[in-house]
Amino acid sequence: MLLGEVLRVALQSIRANFFRACLTMLGIIIGVAAVITMLAAGSGAQQRIEEQIDALGANLLNVTADRPFFLRGVARNQLTLDVEDVWALQDRGRYLETVVPTLEGRNQVKYGNKNINVRIVGTTHEYDELFNYRLAVGRMFTKEEDLNRQRIAVLGGGIAGQLEIDNPADLLDQGISIRGVPFTVIGILEAVGSGRSSPDQRIFLPLRTAELRVLGSEDLEDINVRVRSDVPMEHAMVDIERVLRAEHKILPGQPNDFAIYDRKQFLETREEAQQTFTILLASIAGVSLLVGGIGIMNIMLVSVTERTREIGVRMALGATRFNILLQFLIESMLLCLLGGLLGIALGVGMAELLSSTAGWVMSISPESVVLSFGFSIGVGLFFGILPARRAAKLNPIEALRYE
Repeated sequence: MLLGEVLRVALQSIRANFFRACLTMLGIIIGVAAVITMLAAGSGAQQRIEEQIDALGANLLNVTADRPFFLRGVARNQLTLDVEDVWALQDRGRYLETVVPTLEGRNQVKYGNKNINVRIVGTTHEYDELFNYRLAVGRMFTKEEDLNRQRIAVLGGGIAGQLEIDNPADLLDQGISIRGVPFTVIGILEAVGSGRSSPDQRIFLPLRTAELRVLGSEDLEDINVRVRSDVPMEHAMVDIERVLRAEHKILPGQPNDFAIYDRKQFLETREEAQQTFTILLASIAGVSLLVGGIGIMNIMLVSVTERTREIGVRMALGATRFNILLQFLIESMLLCLLGGLLGIALGVGMAELLSSTAGWVMSISPESVVLSFGFSIGVGLFFGILPARRAAKLNPIEALRYE
């Protein structure tokens, strides 16, 4: 039996039982679509982390308070990071290029008849430069405006949406009220997307303005430090530790009440965890491909039983056992081939839908499409062997007598 004839017979068999063939392919379709979608989500998240690593650069350190939450702010001598630490690092740090504090708290913000509750961040004029955030419109406040405690604000890229403003630029030079104190909007940052450190849903004020007019506290969330490019990070960490231990009057042998982190190392660790999580998700999605393969094997076994007499007739007319084996293998692989193509279309569609509606960063790679499609063909071949062997081993005489 020629290969073309085998393909024709296989297609005829699929057309004759079209509805059953569709149900059989469903497991493969869902499996391929799930693998592509999960890999796209994982690749998108990994790409986002890599962008954050590139944006941070290789010389950024983060200093945080190392006190339990319930101890923070109870007494002045128990505070672990405050504004005075910033001045100490700026004055006595040997290897530090830029020191940027963040003083944070949530407050009510009013614009017109709109009232929202957002995170207020008091910081210095170098904040946007340190994290490579760009302004969509307007400008960042200056060092002089910070020293003069000016009532000005820079909005994150998502604040306009919370205030139901279609065009964020309409807020420029407008007045807003934070905790009853009037402020003028002088700039709006470009949106960078979701994430714990995203500035989109925050409002930025000059540090001294936030400290005295809004938040009423010197207790800092953290201090971000850019190290000189010619200095090893380990030397900078020792430098920061030296200054802060002296500032906090920590005696030799006593533990630090602060912690120093290399944010790039943290993001790289997070990237590795994301890769592991992506592989896990893709593996779970791949299980549905195996389930689909088992479904195909079951249906093909039923098909062998239903077509026993047909197999006997083909053998009587000269078909060899290899011809019968090849016919059923090709039927199984055709079902997986069609299911894989439909699964690719569904997976790409789901990725696009999640990207447009949920705002997820999705990155569909050709490798993931080829991998899932090739795996589906392999499933068809593997799970089609048993039914094909059973059909090929039928006794022609018994097959012709089968009713």
